[in-house]
This record gives sequence, structure tokens and C-alpha cells, in this order.
Amino acid sequence: MFRRQHPIGPYILDFYCAKARLCVEVDGEVHEYHDKMRRDEIRDAWLMERGIHVHRIGSADLLADPDEAAASVILLARQRTAKPT
Repeated sequence: MFRRQHPIGPYILDFYCAKARLCVEVDGEVHEYHDKMRRDEIRDAWLMERGIHVHRIGSADLLADPDEAAASVILLARQRTAKPT
């Protein structure tokens, strides 16, 4: 189950699945600017240090093909919660 606008430490994640330790961020054009990109890198590193995988989806990609965006998130969540064989 994903939670929307989930707080973790000093950050608020767009979407978070605790079971999969998966954060999904929907990024608009503003994330393409250097200062925002750097802040995203710092944030992603902070989350990864805590075992949380960050999956970024561009808002244009989400709007262009929402089914594909959803499929990529579902696949990642399944992979991260699959039991080792």
C-alpha cells in the first residue's frame, strides 16, 4: 500500500510503500534546474542510506502514458518485496 505525502525525516515523499521501502517521486520541469537537481541528489542519497529506493517519474511521462508509469511502479514494488529463491 502506498501513502501519499508521507513524511520521513526532514522530507515529504510524494508516494511511499513501507513494505517495499519504495519512494515514488513525480517530478515536474522544475527538477531539471541545477539547484533542484542537486537537492534531489542529496535527498535521494539520504533516503538510500536508510534503505529506501527512490523511483522518479517525470510528470510529462506520467501524463503521456499513465499505464506504463503505473506498471513500472508495480514491477519495482513486486521486485522489492519478492522473497529470495
